Amino acid sequence: MSISLRKARTVIRKAFEKGAEAGLKPLSVVVLDAGGHVIAFERQDGASPGRFAIAQGKAYGAVMLGMAGTAQQARAEAQAYFMSCVNGVFGGQVVPVPGGVLVRSAKGVVIGAVGVTGDTSDNDALAAMAGLEAANLIGEI
Repeated sequence: MSISLRKARTVIRKAFEKGAEAGLKPLSVVVLDAGGHVIAFERQDGASPGRFAIAQGKAYGAVMLGMAGTAQQARAEAQAYFMSCVNGVFGGQVVPVPGGVLVRSAKGVVIGAVGVTGDTSDNDALAAMAGLEAANLIGEI
C-alpha cells in the first residue's frame, strides 16, 4: 500500500480546514512516501517560505526513523547525542518535534509521513491527524 496523490491532497486540504476551524496560524503541509520522497506540498497564504524545510524535516524524521515526532522529541530530550548523530547521518534534515506524523498501513507497515508546521507543534500534529482521518489513513503522532 502507498499514499496516492489524491489522498495526499485530501490530507493537505483537510489539515488546512482544521487549521482554519481552530484559528491556527497559516500552515504548510507535506506528504511523503515510505522512501521520504515528496508526494505533495502546499503552503497557505501568509505562511513563511522557510516552512517547507520544517514540514519536510518533521515528516522525513518520522519516515526515516519509523518514529513519530512526539517520540522523536522524547528521544532527543533523553538522548540528545543520539538525535544529533541521526541528524548528521541525514544531512540535518530531521526536525524531531510533534507535527511529524507517521503513516502506517492497516498491517502496521510504514507507508509515509505527514509534516505540518506553522502553529505550535502540538496544533500542527492535530491538523495533520485531521487530514489523515479524512483520507482514511492511519496516523501516529
